[in-house]
Amino acid sequence: MDFDLYERDLWDGRAPAYERGFARVTRYMVDPLLDAAGVVDGTRFLDVGTGPGFVSRAAVRRGAVVSAMDAEPGMVEAARRNVPGLDAHVSVLPEVPFPDGTFGAVAGNFVINHVGEPHVALAALRRVLGKGGRLALSCWVMPGSGALGIVREATERAEVPWPDDIPASPFMEYGETAAFRRLVAEAGFGDVTVEEVTWEHAVDPEEWWETGALSRVGTNGVIVGRQDAATVARIKAAYDEIIAGYALPDGRVALPAHALLASGIR
Repeated sequence: MDFDLYERDLWDGRAPAYERGFARVTRYMVDPLLDAAGVVDGTRFLDVGTGPGFVSRAAVRRGAVVSAMDAEPGMVEAARRNVPGLDAHVSVLPEVPFPDGTFGAVAGNFVINHVGEPHVALAALRRVLGKGGRLALSCWVMPGSGALGIVREATERAEVPWPDDIPASPFMEYGETAAFRRLVAEAGFGDVTVEEVTWEHAVDPEEWWETGALSRVGTNGVIVGRQDAATVARIKAAYDEIIAGYALPDGRVALPAHALLASGIR
């Protein structure tokens, strides 16, 4: 299957489950992302792949003039609910529904890894930035580990094969510092920097199983959702073994998250 078509099917109707679960992990990067994009009072700012609107909400609080876009209509609805009055659009990268040079800053929190042609998407984002405008993008370190990889690790330990009809992410080759820097620089941005950011997400392990494996959010959730009850039980047993290694005294687990933050100037 074409990767972009797969992504549209993957996220169709998943906005509530994403907001309830995995979006809580990505919130850690909101302020670092806005800092890297130079978003301050009065900045004309575009939030790409807004999801539930957490980046937009933080930018509004900084006094920015915010527009947002997401490929999934449910995400746009959630963003409008969380950020009243938000100028939010349903649009699929590399389509960006604004004139050239509209924005002083553009940022995307874990969105560039969800497009089939990252270099084409970057060109579109550069187009809508004014001269001297700043781009900031976060992505996961690849291959995913910790919070991103526990369910996948459990399916592998349970000997569940990767389905033939699920395409690998084209972004896999860019999920390390040098490759991500090169991708952004080759799109025409200057002063490109990439830093690795690591944090811990404290969560109840059963809640993480429900939101990360049973809610069909992301490819790992899709794979678990296709299995019969006996196979799901095997995956859950493997998951319990793996996640026990991250236990906190209060019964929660501290899952490490590893991301890259890139920035550049138009």
